[in-house]
Amino acid sequence: MKKILSSIFLVSTSLLAFGQINAPNVTLNENLKVRGVAELGFVGVLDHKIQFSNNGTYFDYRKDGGQDVLFPVSRLSVEVDFKKRNTLTFLYQPLRLESQVLLDEDLIVDDALFAQGTSVKLLYNFPFYRLSYLRELLPKSEKYKFAVGGTVQIRNATISFESADGTLYRTNRDVGIVPALKIRGRANLNERFYLGLEADGIYAPVSYLNGSDNEVVGAILDASVRGGVKINDPVSAFLNLRYLGGGAVGTSDDTKGPGDGYVKNWLHFATVSLGFIYEF
Repeated sequence: MKKILSSIFLVSTSLLAFGQINAPNVTLNENLKVRGVAELGFVGVLDHKIQFSNNGTYFDYRKDGGQDVLFPVSRLSVEVDFKKRNTLTFLYQPLRLESQVLLDEDLIVDDALFAQGTSVKLLYNFPFYRLSYLRELLPKSEKYKFAVGGTVQIRNATISFESADGTLYRTNRDVGIVPALKIRGRANLNERFYLGLEADGIYAPVSYLNGSDNEVVGAILDASVRGGVKINDPVSAFLNLRYLGGGAVGTSDDTKGPGDGYVKNWLHFATVSLGFIYEF
């Protein structure tokens, strides 16, 4: 937690100094504006369970896997407004949860048995990249903004289980593309303060989307609310509360073993972060 707070302090003081030096705000032209957004905070696991292979354990990460503490989290994104009503965003979200536990019960992962009473190292690494487009529906309003659009998300997952002595190891790695719908809203309370909301989400049969013969159901929801304040002309800050959830269940049609390719993975996370926006 001390590292998170010190990082937030360094980012905030740097942005304030940079904003004072470079004020007033300069746009590339009247029809093009660019923003950089950075967030630092922590993520708490509300619920997280996973299973590999039909005969595998439906493992509770929060109860039995050491995910009952807070983990650091950050977000970086670039947003481009063009022709007044259109916005493109590119987001990078690292998400790495590492823990080590002494098992209270036997754990089976893709036909590997991690026995009760042994120590296991757990890695849940699920960073993603997201490209989004938004279209503003209230272009004439100065107080309220509301936009709708779509998102394409690329996940880059590595999930592993390793015995402390290194003799037993299982890993599941996957890169995939997930489309989703997106909304964003904002209410300007006055010249300095605002409230905002944003959500990306979809629930769909993944097999239909990617042409697989196996029935796979997946979902994502990334929804947040925030309160923000304009610090000076190019710099603003916000406090953000976020729910991040989703997962998938089904059998992969390209498994090479070990295991039969069945995966069941559902997660529900909550994050609190302090963010900063710099408008170029």
